[in-house]
Amino acid sequence: MPELVVEQIHKRLGGNEVLKGVSLSLARGEVIALLGHSGSGKTTLLRSVAGLETPDAGRITRGDRTVFDAERGIEVPPEKRGLGLVFQSYALWPNRTVFATVAYGLRLRRAGDADVRRRVGEVLDRLGLGKFAERYPHQLSGGQQQRVALARALVYQPPVLLLDEPLSNLDAKLREEARSWLRQLILQLQISAVYVTHDQVEAMAVADRVLFLRDGRIEQEGTPQDMYEHPASAITADFMGSNNRLTGTLGAVADGRGRLDGEDFGLWGRLCSPIGVGATGTAFIRLERTRLADGPGKNRLAMRLETSLYLGERWEYLLTRGGLRVRAWGRAPLPPGERWVEFPPDDLWLF
Repeated sequence: MPELVVEQIHKRLGGNEVLKGVSLSLARGEVIALLGHSGSGKTTLLRSVAGLETPDAGRITRGDRTVFDAERGIEVPPEKRGLGLVFQSYALWPNRTVFATVAYGLRLRRAGDADVRRRVGEVLDRLGLGKFAERYPHQLSGGQQQRVALARALVYQPPVLLLDEPLSNLDAKLREEARSWLRQLILQLQISAVYVTHDQVEAMAVADRVLFLRDGRIEQEGTPQDMYEHPASAITADFMGSNNRLTGTLGAVADGRGRLDGEDFGLWGRLCSPIGVGATGTAFIRLERTRLADGPGKNRLAMRLETSLYLGERWEYLLTRGGLRVRAWGRAPLPPGERWVEFPPDDLWLF
């Protein structure tokens, strides 16, 4: 039985329809990432599941219990849905110690003092916070505050954890570290989780399955690898990863491939949508698959290397040809000048 089932959720905020019939099913031990631009509806969906928003239509089931059904007038309050919540802001009380903050939910549930001490101690130790139990939020780093918010949600062992951009307040390096231990923790505890983020790398690192929302609907869903390797639309292709984008006209079609003709170039790529000859097309290719070549050849263009940018673990090259601008990655700086750039046909997606 799924831990969570969401069926055809609709929600209007003011005059705007934010959710337009979103459905999902969360299996036990599975992590789903809700991914999308700001305004796509992902946080509203999470808040609807949590009971913090009331949908206009649809049904939500937690285990074998219906917690919301617009048609039948069922709406279980948030504290009775058996869900753990971690907010973007952490929402820590400035006048409560770490121990008191984490223990709050247990005390509301009238747990005994001995049980509270044991369970809070266990979760703080698991998250490396045991020695900070008597500290206040202002005495903690951002990463430690984030762990306190997570401990508060985990202490009463909810079967489903809801996380609303929990790492967005951390700096880049700490965010990379946090997503690794968070994924490991979820796997160890076998928790089911719904994870809201606008960061595609974070979604792919943490989740078993990604739901990409656009304008209140699911644009595409699948494993992180499917979403990155096999985008079903130009919107998904553009959002996932770092890309070069080329526009032109479809000049020819053969064996599942098409030739995109632009200003002073013609490149073959894989047709990813049903477009005909003469139609305007857009091509995407990931930066890591755009290659510098040693000379002319199939699907290669002569371009001018304008500059090399040092990014630490790699160099990024900026190349131009007329109005076409392309980026590629490499391991060493290169001097400006003419270079050949290869666009492998299987990696150039035409929409």
